[in-house]
Amino acid sequence: MQAKGKVFKYGDNVDTDVIIPARYLNSSDPKELATHCMEDIDKDFVGKVHEGDIIVATKNFGCGSSREHAPIAIKACGVSCVIAETFARIFFRNSINIGLPIMECPEAAKAISNGDEVSIDFDSGTITDITTGQAFKGQPFPEFMQKIINADGLMNYIKNK
Repeated sequence: MQAKGKVFKYGDNVDTDVIIPARYLNSSDPKELATHCMEDIDKDFVGKVHEGDIIVATKNFGCGSSREHAPIAIKACGVSCVIAETFARIFFRNSINIGLPIMECPEAAKAISNGDEVSIDFDSGTITDITTGQAFKGQPFPEFMQKIINADGLMNYIKNK
């Protein structure tokens, strides 16, 4: 499994309240949530993001409340992967459960810049910044997580078993 796209870069402690503000949690429709994704940290994000693009952040991405709406909104925007130095534990699990690939790689998270084009090979954990030519070794998903992500989330994985 691979991903390739343009990077939207953020810093430390991007919490679920800025990923999808609480005022929009009256909907659980992924398409509706996507229209408000990241608007409190980057009001232009929804207008600029394209299918396959990648979010890169530094430490503690997805901290705050445990709402699964946050990874749903990110995925529904077309983001193919989130790379960060570290993730909040509940966000990490919610992402896998809904089939949003995420990858911890401190070196990549620090070195990759906003607007760079990046490719990711999920099987090997290789992250390549096509813009700079740098390559980084992230942690590949264990096989069971790859199966969940490939099935587009835990519920689909269970249904297909």
